[in-house]
Amino acid sequence: MKKKFWAISLAALMLIGVLTACSDSEGASGDSEEEDGVTTLNMTWWGSQSRHDQTQEIIKKFEEENPDIKIESEFTGFDGYFEKMAASASGNNLPDIMQQNFGEYLNQYADKNLLADLSEFVEDGTIDVEGVDDTIMESGMKNDKLLGIPTGTNALTAFYNKDMTDEAGVEITDGEWSWEDYEEYATQISEETGEYGARLMEPQNLFEYYLREKGEKLFNEDGTALGYEDDQLLVDYFERNLELHEAGAVPGYETIQQIKGVEDELIARGEAAFDFRWSNQATALDSAADGNPLEMTLLPGSNNDQGMYLKPAMLWSVAENSEHKEEAAKFIDFFVNNIEVYEIGGSDRGVPIKEDIREELSADLSETDQKVFEYIEMVTENSSPIDSNFPPQSSEVLGELAKIDERVMYGELSAEEGAEQFRTTVESILAR
Repeated sequence: MKKKFWAISLAALMLIGVLTACSDSEGASGDSEEEDGVTTLNMTWWGSQSRHDQTQEIIKKFEEENPDIKIESEFTGFDGYFEKMAASASGNNLPDIMQQNFGEYLNQYADKNLLADLSEFVEDGTIDVEGVDDTIMESGMKNDKLLGIPTGTNALTAFYNKDMTDEAGVEITDGEWSWEDYEEYATQISEETGEYGARLMEPQNLFEYYLREKGEKLFNEDGTALGYEDDQLLVDYFERNLELHEAGAVPGYETIQQIKGVEDELIARGEAAFDFRWSNQATALDSAADGNPLEMTLLPGSNNDQGMYLKPAMLWSVAENSEHKEEAAKFIDFFVNNIEVYEIGGSDRGVPIKEDIREELSADLSETDQKVFEYIEMVTENSSPIDSNFPPQSSEVLGELAKIDERVMYGELSAEEGAEQFRTTVESILAR
């Protein structure tokens, strides 16, 4: 039975204003301290419950090997994470170690000089990244500074429930489907199963992919304007979602608003056949799916090899205000180089960035992790370089896109009005 429409949270829009108020001066770290020869570090991350449990186990292993370092941790879901970090930043009190996001958030923090340059710790061997591909390391660079070390490699994925596609007579061939196929499949599955054919797409990641697949970019090369000129591209994106919603093939915002985490997603409950999200979420989805067989393939599009890209699943960063940067760097080194980390966490933070660890793990992967490793190999062979030209205001821009998407889906704006308003709003934001 279909559930009702809801309104999306846009708390991330407050981040820019709070970060703008941040001081560039150095001060005390996030309550880290040193006592009786033991240094205490503060560490934060976002994620599912399974990620929280895994990370606590990883921290325990690190502390066993480094008895002179203790880590006090705090974690949340993604919603609210950067608002909490912004509040800490405004008091020059960021945690010593923080999970960071590539693109809009990394660039915001870089713009305010809130993150430590980790280059010195790579150069002196505290963080060993020997053998890591240069393009992977470049994802943590901004303004010629190394501000984050990737936790692993990630990619957008079309997850699908094979029982539901089989029941509807839909056959998925890896990477060989168009947006028109997606619409047809979602509608057919909904009609045949009585459930949703797909989850409503979220625009912050998927509109960028949609543009890349069409040969366009979200931002221009220097991040001073939108990278596409034809607003019909956004109109088409809006209208596709509207048509699927009107056909009952995808839910509205009222339903999505009730989802509190990956474990609660419709595809995990057998209530939607398709869901487009990051590959590292496979473990949490499979864990919650209770036997529902989930498969992975490239996102739809006639040129999906042009749209697809590899991305750092997330990054480990050290606060510039930390008084214990070297100790924080030691944890990052442990995470990158200790195979036990990946035996505990699997692919939850992406496929390991070191080839020797990938090879050592490959002989004894879980079924889910094996799928993720194979999927990342497929994306590697069918993708284009990631776009890194996100301006410091890009999280505000993406927040506005989500807000407008919601208004279009509620019928408060037409698709054309939404596309026009987005461009006008972005021009205003980037002109500040």
